[in-house]
Amino acid sequence: MTDDDVLRVEGLGIRFGDFEALHDISFSLPKGLLVGLIGPNGCGKSTMMKCISKLHTDWTGRISVAGQDIAGFRAKDVARMVANVPAEPGPLFGTTVMELVMLGRYPFVNKVWWESREDERLVREALRTFGLDHLRRKAVALCSSGEKQRALIAKAYVQDPKLMLVDEPTSHLDMKYKLEVMEYLQGMSRKDMTVLVAEHDISLMARYCDLCIIMKEGRIVTIGNPKEVITEDLIRDVYEVDARVGTDVDGEIYVLPKKYIR
Repeated sequence: MTDDDVLRVEGLGIRFGDFEALHDISFSLPKGLLVGLIGPNGCGKSTMMKCISKLHTDWTGRISVAGQDIAGFRAKDVARMVANVPAEPGPLFGTTVMELVMLGRYPFVNKVWWESREDERLVREALRTFGLDHLRRKAVALCSSGEKQRALIAKAYVQDPKLMLVDEPTSHLDMKYKLEVMEYLQGMSRKDMTVLVAEHDISLMARYCDLCIIMKEGRIVTIGNPKEVITEDLIRDVYEVDARVGTDVDGEIYVLPKKYIR
């Protein structure tokens, strides 16, 4: 851990009744990384991201973003440093693409909402960056899955965050849009933004991420370079699946599941 860490998590834990969802989670992330958060359903990935963004508040331990302990922060205060990209946009009720992206400026507005010319400039720039400007008047509900995902990322982008938390960004996308979304996220991390992505596609994470955090049953199993930590033994231990982990002709890791362990 260093003073330059964008995110520092120390001894994070949270319970829901008798269920311990997270236990003694500790790690730190410097700026400018694309980080994959990997693990089976129910391992605590989404719960941890909700703690970091203060959507959950009854956690124990310490979370610091850009050197600031967020314990006393409201969710809106955290949103000035941390942007969330959910797996689904939620109810939209006729919201257009531009209106959805403009909501990313909400954390910076005081009292009465009224977008400024600067807000509009930032939103239009984001729409062009993510190939959405021609769709700005289209209802989000009528957009394709790929267009919706890009709009959610654009909404987070205009928050100008230090840290972006992305939950299952490719779960409903075909191969082309999976790659497109990951390239957008990788591009943002190269501009000194740290991007933490919870995702089930291990091969995709291994290809694009600088670092992977592997979780199981509310605990961190290991953290490291995906080419070093993603192994057949790890897949067997974490997912209870026999798999082949190999390297293709371009030197990229791939994971081929073979059978589940009874």
